[in-house]
Amino acid sequence: MHTDSGAPARPDVEVAAAAARAAADALLQLRAEGRLTGRPLGDAGDAAAQAAISGLLAASRPADAVFSEEAVDDPVRLSADRVWIVDPLDGTREYGEGRPDWAVHVALWSGGELSAAAVALPGVGELLVTDPPPALPSPGGGRLRIAVSRTRPPAVAGTAAAALDAELVPMGSAGFKVTAVVRGEVDAYVHAGGMYQWDSAAPVAVAQAAGLTALRLDGSPLRYNGPDPSLPDLLVCRPELAARLLDALRPGQ
Repeated sequence: MHTDSGAPARPDVEVAAAAARAAADALLQLRAEGRLTGRPLGDAGDAAAQAAISGLLAASRPADAVFSEEAVDDPVRLSADRVWIVDPLDGTREYGEGRPDWAVHVALWSGGELSAAAVALPGVGELLVTDPPPALPSPGGGRLRIAVSRTRPPAVAGTAAAALDAELVPMGSAGFKVTAVVRGEVDAYVHAGGMYQWDSAAPVAVAQAAGLTALRLDGSPLRYNGPDPSLPDLLVCRPELAARLLDALRPGQ
């Protein structure tokens, strides 16, 4: 991509990373001030992170559409060629409680697929991007570890864990759980019972860039920038585990 002057433009992945860093910095600063805690801190964090990301995208990619959890859904995105799918603060509860397991998601959907993304993990000081993709650690030995919601673990994950003699590992935000698979802290992440496109777009893009499998629980592909913002279930795992997990997650197993 080039600017009108002919100079090379900043690559999309660098824009995603800069936007995620800007939100992360705003969120860490707000929390460090110590004026707010709990739900008020989470609400303030949502607003601060949205402002940081929207400001950077407006300056760097003014012609692109933005689809964010913290903004009104503009139907123009459905006919746009380039759409940024954003969750400015994934894990508002965890952020407000002072926990580390929350994230910032910035993904670009273009050409009908996720093409660039960044996920900031400010609580642990990491930023993961699609290019260069993260290097997957070698598979660990021992029992299979499956990340699940710490507040609403899905029953289907328990069923699969029993079938596979797996350990369920509760964690906070969706982005943190997906990147836990990328970072080798767990072998898979299973979610059911409700989710939106912005909850998974950026972490799924990073996971797929790293070579992980990311699918719906019925094995169908994940689709983004659809009219319905809901994308209610998700499996992210090492590719060699996908068939076993899908079998264990199938109704009636």
